[in-house]
Amino acid sequence: MAILYRPDGTQDTVTPANGVHWSLEEMQTLVGGDIRYVRTTAGHWLVVDEDGIRKRKAPNFTATGMYIHGDYDMLLGDVLWVETFLELAGPPGPEEE
Repeated sequence: MAILYRPDGTQDTVTPANGVHWSLEEMQTLVGGDIRYVRTTAGHWLVVDEDGIRKRKAPNFTATGMYIHGDYDMLLGDVLWVETFLELAGPPGPEEE
């Protein structure tokens, strides 16, 4: 299960096409640009558009409230929340084991 948080405060439960792991293209489509992973205060993951400032996206106060502050003062635009990094990266390939 993943949740897409929008700047207007709405949210939707979303699922990757294969039901398990998100593809890069799916994540880019959901957040509207090149992605960056950041951590939440509860140890989960947020996927953000790394160019949100340049694109002048609206502040996402809900997602920012979950974010462990680091590179960003405020998360902008649509933000994807996932529980584990495995959902983002997929299982390790043979060369990674």
